[in-house]
Amino acid sequence: MTQSFYSNGKLLLSGEYAILDGAEGWAIPTKFGQSLKFTTTTSGILSWKSLNTDGSIWFKGSYDTADFNVLATSDEDISKTLINLLKQTRILQPKFLIATDGCAVETKLTFPRNWGLGTSSTLINNIAQLAKVNPYSLLKQSFGGSGYDIACAQNDNPIVFKIKNNQPVIREVKPILSFSNEVYFVYLNQKKNSREAISAYRKQPIDKVALVKTITELTRQLIQATTLSEFESVLNLHEKTLSHTLNMPTIKETLFPDYTGSIKSLGGWGGDFVLVTGREKTINYFKAKGYTTILSYSDMVL
Repeated sequence: MTQSFYSNGKLLLSGEYAILDGAEGWAIPTKFGQSLKFTTTTSGILSWKSLNTDGSIWFKGSYDTADFNVLATSDEDISKTLINLLKQTRILQPKFLIATDGCAVETKLTFPRNWGLGTSSTLINNIAQLAKVNPYSLLKQSFGGSGYDIACAQNDNPIVFKIKNNQPVIREVKPILSFSNEVYFVYLNQKKNSREAISAYRKQPIDKVALVKTITELTRQLIQATTLSEFESVLNLHEKTLSHTLNMPTIKETLFPDYTGSIKSLGGWGGDFVLVTGREKTINYFKAKGYTTILSYSDMVL
């Protein structure tokens, strides 16, 4: 018997960091994601294989199904993370992979792993579907985070996400974005560690109540923007607010001070993708500076 699952990748357009403390954030599921195929076997073991978008193997391992002890692995660190995820799944669902004579799991990304579009969140959501457990509970017990990425994994439309009383609150939104052909996503050629970024944010002496209120209002204004200039104005204010909060310069100040459009960090500051506004010269500007992964809004957003 074979079962197949799929989860969408994610981008957080507004609300980064503050979303952890209850701010509203605008999140979008991407056209990229990750699949998981589960096949029962008679091997007596759990065989795991993770594939890149081109079909090449980036991780493989085999484990006993009793306690998930390692029998073989291509990467010890990845294996430890996977074992913890499987064990946490079994805590939530004690029968998970207990009554099996063996199984084979194959995951496949449809985006390069270093893009930061949710290699972990899509895996968590896929495993949660397989085990029939709450993906937010599994996230909390394993990787942590706000959970907006899990919401994106499950939804096919843009959403507003917030945490209220320690529970996710999700609302689908339909922004106008008549200027979406002037919005791009540029990869900064380096991946940001989300847990390290969150830890750095937690250490900042900030008024969380005021920050949550400000970021929530900016999120609402961003979604309601009807012109590119209005959209850019809100983007710039969002960047300025987080720059002050984190005591860090913006990406535009650091890398692209001469760029005429707006640039906004997405997720952890300093890595992954940034959102940029611009026109026909946008792509040439970033390519000239060595940033060759540039996706249009329509290419990225589901």
